[in-house]
Amino acid sequence: MGQIKKSTRAFLSPAKYIQGYGELSNLESYTDIFGKNVLAVIDGFLYNSISEKLRNIYKNSKISSEKFEGQVSIENTDKYTKIAKKGGYDVIVGIGGGRTLDTAKLVANTLQLPLVIVPTSASTDAPTSALSVIYSETGEHIKEIFYDKGPDVVLLDTEIISKAPVRLLVAGMGDALGTYFEARACKESDSFNNIKGEFKRTIASYAIAKECYKVLINEGLKAKLDAEAGACSVALENIIEVNSLLSGIGAESNGASGAHAFHDGLTALEECHSYFHGEKVGFGVLCQLVLENRDKSEIEEVVNFSLTVGLPVTLKEIGVKEITEEKIRVAAKAVMKSPLILREPIDVTEEMIYSAILSADALGRYYKNKACENK
Repeated sequence: MGQIKKSTRAFLSPAKYIQGYGELSNLESYTDIFGKNVLAVIDGFLYNSISEKLRNIYKNSKISSEKFEGQVSIENTDKYTKIAKKGGYDVIVGIGGGRTLDTAKLVANTLQLPLVIVPTSASTDAPTSALSVIYSETGEHIKEIFYDKGPDVVLLDTEIISKAPVRLLVAGMGDALGTYFEARACKESDSFNNIKGEFKRTIASYAIAKECYKVLINEGLKAKLDAEAGACSVALENIIEVNSLLSGIGAESNGASGAHAFHDGLTALEECHSYFHGEKVGFGVLCQLVLENRDKSEIEEVVNFSLTVGLPVTLKEIGVKEITEEKIRVAAKAVMKSPLILREPIDVTEEMIYSAILSADALGRYYKNKACENK
């Protein structure tokens, strides 16, 4: 890569994005262009059902399946890389949730193989991004690994996704909720985006981030209710696209900042480990808005949306049942270690982070109690 100027813009996306009801049945046609020897890394929860489907789908190519279990750690991903290298595969397919997909990305990029991503829920924007988030074996955030390009194909079968637990869809909305506010922070601080190298946002990427927030507010509740009713509606299709594509491109090509930095900090608390990425990001959005001292009307819109769809607005809702100074300071120190917090449009101190977490929790409890009183 040549010398990158500080004003150089870049936009990154998957080479191809496909979303539709029953699209998994066409998977062989999308991998065939890369070769006939395919390795599918499949989420352990879905391994039996999906591997059987793949055997019925593939007629002219050879497909092998590996069950993904454990964390996206260096040790665990090394295991799958060795398996893929030994098999001499032409293409890697990742099928499942964020951990499985991030592992498939790491394997494909390490071996320089084509990559097809097949998410089975709309719980994060991981499917479209050119990065893997690395954790310790115990689930604490360590770092991100950035790649030169996005997946070759991202395939979403909305028949499968619409039947996933609704909590996963809502968590995806939490991840997507941060997209616009983090993009705005990066714009105001004139920070680089998440693309490997030192690039700035494009007009297109910022427009996508704003549309991401707009569709969430307008269709998020409808999509949740439809998912609960088992209806794969237009609203649900729209939110699946928002959670997976708009949020992914918006975050990557604009940059992540406060909300994800707060997420990273919360992973330092053991109580938060069992909660989904998007649930912690959702609370992180509130922390970011408090930190930036944004308008009351904006904060109220975000809190009311979160309450309506069921996203956490308090520390208790992400596992911190007993709030102590020691715990919040541990989280605050971890937030300060995240490079994403440096993209905030203000000079940030550990004390400010500590106060923002407590203030966000107090605001969340206030509006939650107010909503209960109005019922």
